[in-house]
Amino acid sequence: MKKHSDKKVIYTALIGNSAIAVMKFIAAFFSGSAAMLAEGFHSTADSGNQVMLLIGQARSTKPPDERHPYGYGKEIYFWAFVVAVSIFFVGAALSIYEGVHKIMHPEPVKSLFLPLIVLLASMLFEGYAWWVAFSEARKIKEGKGFSSFMDMAIRSKNPTVMVVLFEDTAAMIGLIVAAVGISVAYVWQMPIFDAIASITIGLVLLVLALFLAWETKELLIGESATKKDREAIQEAISHIPEIGACGSLLTMHMGPNDILVNIEVEFVDDLSTDEVEAAVDRIESRIKQAVPAVTKIYIEAQGVKKKLAEISVPVRE
Repeated sequence: MKKHSDKKVIYTALIGNSAIAVMKFIAAFFSGSAAMLAEGFHSTADSGNQVMLLIGQARSTKPPDERHPYGYGKEIYFWAFVVAVSIFFVGAALSIYEGVHKIMHPEPVKSLFLPLIVLLASMLFEGYAWWVAFSEARKIKEGKGFSSFMDMAIRSKNPTVMVVLFEDTAAMIGLIVAAVGISVAYVWQMPIFDAIASITIGLVLLVLALFLAWETKELLIGESATKKDREAIQEAISHIPEIGACGSLLTMHMGPNDILVNIEVEFVDDLSTDEVEAAVDRIESRIKQAVPAVTKIYIEAQGVKKKLAEISVPVRE
């Protein structure tokens, strides 16, 4: 169900951005507006980004194999990072370049009616896509107990919905900036405001790209489970009678819903092999019950190691 919700968000944004990009480029051609051209670059980048997110989702579900024994869950983080790079180069860089170019070589905005009609239609498309992404993000925020959307963006291990939501938010800001810039440039016959709007759109995309790149980089190199999940894991095994003490707990997200757990435990003395095996099974069961996203558990049994080390080996004559 979660995968279906993520895909719904991505497909909605993809269809909307593809249609919007075509309209924006047509309006930019007839009006000569740098801000409208920047918006065309923006929507083109967003359309490509949604395709890459779909690729990441599809590849992340591949089963483990000999080369990737822990699976392909991190594929979704890699493609989200590529999305951030795409926003930087295709959206931000081209928008800023076009704005600077129009400052150095100013051209009047030839038409106001067509750009505003396209921008209004774009706001309707983007508004619907934004609402779909916002609704899904709100469900995640409330379900996971995040304090705010920014807290969710920083601590969430699933970048898909947040990437689309942030893209659509930046798109709505860009549309407003473009409408103001084009209108002022046309009414006052001052092309510099059109150029400034293009640069402003580029700067908005630059901030978004850097933020997404940083957050996805953290996930890509290996980020631990949340503090809440780590505490739940420790609480789940704290009352198992066979455990004398717990050592270090290491966790890593291999995917949005794929957590690797490595935990040190010291068993009480005088346990039989069968009792140790039963305790290990109980540890694994309780951890997965407490945090369902845990898929792989490695237990370092300190007490067992100590006992094995104390066994004397007879010397052969």
